[in-house]
Order: sequence, then structure tokens, then C-alpha cells
Amino acid sequence: MTKTEEKRLEREAKAKAKLEKEKERIYTISAYEREYAVCGNICGIDEVGRGPLAGPVVAGAVILPKDCDILYINDSKKLSEKKREELYDVIMEKAVATGIGLVSNERIDEINILQATYEAMRMAISKLEVKPDILLNDAVTIPGVDIKQVPIIKGDAKSISIGAASIIAKVTRDRLMVEYGELFPGYGFESNKGYGSAAHIAALKELGPTPIHRKSFIKNFV
Repeated sequence: MTKTEEKRLEREAKAKAKLEKEKERIYTISAYEREYAVCGNICGIDEVGRGPLAGPVVAGAVILPKDCDILYINDSKKLSEKKREELYDVIMEKAVATGIGLVSNERIDEINILQATYEAMRMAISKLEVKPDILLNDAVTIPGVDIKQVPIIKGDAKSISIGAASIIAKVTRDRLMVEYGELFPGYGFESNKGYGSAAHIAALKELGPTPIHRKSFIKNFV
């Protein structure tokens, strides 16, 4: 056997081992889905955008097929932008149902960020074309919902359904903030996504707030 062939076989063996490890990880983070499979349609719920100074809070709701085989789903914050974009397309294609809830900065100022987050989650659930029988939520219990709920701390890394919801919520919000970056240049929304980076805060002090800034979040800066 030539050295070239040896290296090829070595690469193939490493790739196979890596793939098997990922399959094991996906099996591990599907434990809640196996546990609650008897309940019927399981929906993962997560949000993104509670902390930024600008833009909406966005919630995702995802019902994955039973024994879902989508690899690399994880907490969206642990994935690269490229991987999130790839997984977004796969999730939207393979999911039984998906829903997005978006609550504006004006509404956040009106009712506070926690209540706005709950509102976004209820909205995401209402957009599902298939009614869920149980909700797996990232950390919270959503008021005003008559479906059984299971709050899971750091659920976006422990449940494949919640991880999928975190990905579609993050990609949806990030794409929107890139559009806002074109509408309101100078704040770096396309890169900071509305979070309070040093450059964003400096721009806020120099240029003043935009219509998408959360007034209740920026009062210390303007």
C-alpha cells in the first residue's frame, strides 16, 4: 500500500469516527424527545434577542419528525453563521411544522422584555400548522398557554427540538438585523445584530437612536 493510500484510509477512518461521534451526540440530545414521545407532537421553543439595544425579540417553535436524523443541531450560539444558515434550510425542509414569533422594540418598551418574550413564544406556537401536544421550552414556563410544558435549563444544548428552534429564531433575527444595517447605516447592525458593542454604543451617542432602538434599554447612553 502506498503512502497516499494510507493517508486516504486514515482520513476516511477519522471522518467515519467523527460522524459516529456526532450521531451519538444527536442521540444524547434527543433524550427528552424519546422520554415524551408518548405525548404526541413535541415542540421545541426558544428565543433570541432579549439582550440587544435594538430590534425585535424573536421566538422559534419547531416540531421535528420522530427519530429526527438531522445532524449538527445545537445551541445556535455554539454554531458558526454558515452552519446555522445550512441547518436553517434543512430544518425548514424536514420539520413537521415551524413557527416564528416576532415582537417589536416598541412593544418591548411597552410591556417589558420578559412579557415580550412570552408574547413572541405564544405567537410562534400559534403559527404552527400542526398543534403540539407538549412544549419543551428553553428555561421558561410560558403563561397563557394551555399545552403541557417542560422547562429545561440550557435546553438549546440539551434538546434537539429546542436547539432547532434556537437556530431558526437566530437566523430569522440575524437576517432582519442585516436589513436594518442597510436602512440605518453607521450602527453596525449587520455585524453586532443590535447588541451593545462598543462601536454600537459610540454610534448611538454620536448619531442618536433609530426607530428600531429600545428606548427602555438605551436611556443610559442617550
